[in-house]
Amino acid sequence: MIQGTSSDVGKSLLVAGLCRAYQRRGLAVRPFKAQNMSNNAAVAVDSDAPPNPDGTYPHGEIGRAQALQARACKVAPSIDMNPVLLKPQTEIGAQVVLRGRVLGNCPARVYHQMRHALMPAVLGSLEKLRADADLIIVEGAGSGAEVYLRDSDITNMRLAEMADLPVVFLSDIDRGGTMGALVGTHALLRPEDNARVRGYLINKFRGDFTIFEPACETITERTGWPFLGVVRWFENGSRLPAEDSLALERPAEPGAGDLRIAVPRLSRIANFDDIDPLAAEPGVSVSWVQPGSPIPKDTDVVILPGSKATRSDLDVMRREGWDIDILAHARQGGQVVGLCAGFQMLGRVVRDPQGLEGPAGETPGLGLLDIETEIGGDKRLIDLAMHDAVSGCPVSGYEMHMGRTTGPGLARPWLRLSETPNGPVRDEGAVSADGCAMGAYVHGLFGGDAFRAHWLARMGGEAVRLNYERRVEETLDELAAHVEANLDLDALLALAM
Repeated sequence: MIQGTSSDVGKSLLVAGLCRAYQRRGLAVRPFKAQNMSNNAAVAVDSDAPPNPDGTYPHGEIGRAQALQARACKVAPSIDMNPVLLKPQTEIGAQVVLRGRVLGNCPARVYHQMRHALMPAVLGSLEKLRADADLIIVEGAGSGAEVYLRDSDITNMRLAEMADLPVVFLSDIDRGGTMGALVGTHALLRPEDNARVRGYLINKFRGDFTIFEPACETITERTGWPFLGVVRWFENGSRLPAEDSLALERPAEPGAGDLRIAVPRLSRIANFDDIDPLAAEPGVSVSWVQPGSPIPKDTDVVILPGSKATRSDLDVMRREGWDIDILAHARQGGQVVGLCAGFQMLGRVVRDPQGLEGPAGETPGLGLLDIETEIGGDKRLIDLAMHDAVSGCPVSGYEMHMGRTTGPGLARPWLRLSETPNGPVRDEGAVSADGCAMGAYVHGLFGGDAFRAHWLARMGGEAVRLNYERRVEETLDELAAHVEANLDLDALLALAM
C-alpha cells in the first residue's frame, strides 16, 4: 500500500508507474483504491451483474485514476479496483457509488457514520483481485495520518491492518514540509500502525539530492523508517489524465495554437480530461477560465464540460457572468460546445424534481439548443466504440449520466452512431439551427484522432495528426522507465512477498 502524507502528493501517478513497470516484468498486476473522492469517473466492467444477451457484462463506474492504472496494467478496468467512489455534489455531501452502482446521496456526516459498514464490500473486492493477480498495488486516500478517522477508516491504516498490507509512505517535496510531514505522521500514528510501515519515498524531487540527504537521515532517526528512494520530477506527467480538479488549480499556460478554446472551471466539474486531447494539439490553445475571470474575448470556441451538479453550476455561470459572455460569443458567430452536463446547460431548462443533484426544482439553461432535460431514472453507463455517419469517423468514448433530454432540437443531431458503417443508426446530441452550438452526452469524443481532426476542421482549426492514444501509452512506458530508474523495484516487490 502506498499512502501519502497529504492529498495530491502523487500517489495515483506513482501507482500507475509501478503498475506498468511490474507489468513489463511479466507480473499480473492490479491497482486498488478502496475509496476515491472524485468527479472524474470511468466506466468499468461489472462482473457482479447478470451478463447481457451477447455475453458481455454491464458497466459500473470507478475513479478515472484507477482506470488509468488498469490501463497501465494492460487489463480492462473493473469495479473491484475502486469499490467506493464519492462524487461531490455540494460543499457537505456527495453521491456514493458502491461497487459501480449509485447507492444514494449522503451528507458528509452521514457517510462518516455509515462507511464502516462498507468494509466487507471493500475487502471482498480486494480478495477478488487477489485471486487473479501476482501483485496488487493499493493506493491510500488523502493523508494516512488523519488519526481521528482511524476507527471508521476503510482506505488507509485500518484497511492495511484488516488486509495485512505493508505500507510505504509517499511525501511530495515539491510542496515543501517533507520532514515535518513524515515525522509528524509517525508521531500521530498508533504504535501498531507505525510497525506496519516499511519505509518512505520522496516524490517530485528536482535538483541535487545530496543536499537533502541529511534530512533523510533525520527523518529515519526520528521515525525508524528506512528511506526507500527518491522519485525525481516526471516532466511528462501532465500528458496523463489528472485524477481530480486540484490539477486545474495549477493550470498550464495555454498553448500558442491559432484555434483558441476556453473552458469555464465549473465548481462541480466532472470528467474534465475530455479536453486533454484538444490541449495536446499544437494548433490549439486551451484556456481554463478560473472563477473571477471573464471568458476571453478572442475565444473561438467555448466548451462547457461535464458537471456533477448541473443546476448548481448553471448558477455558478450566472454568478460569474459567464452566461453573458457565452451568449455574446454565440451572437457574434462563435462556437459553443456542451459535453454531458454542458449539453444539458445549453438547453432551455434543467429540471430535478426528485432533488437528485441538490434541492428539487428547475433552472433555466442558456437557451442555445431547443431541448429540455429532466434529471432522473437509472444512470446510463455505456462504453462506446461506434461509427458516426455525420463525420464518417469512428467514435469511441462513454456515456455516464442520469438526465433524459427531449425537445425539437434533437431533430438536428450532432452524431449519428451505429455499430458498423452500414448498421442501424441512433441519433445523439443536437446542433442549433445556425450551427453555432452543439452538444452530446458522449465523453471522450476528442480522444479519437480522426473525429478530433474532423471537428477541428469544422471549427476552423487544423489538426496535426496526433495519435493521442499512442501518446498515452508511450507516456505510461516513459513513466515506468522513470520509476525503474529512480527506485529499487526488487526491494519494493520484496515488501509484498
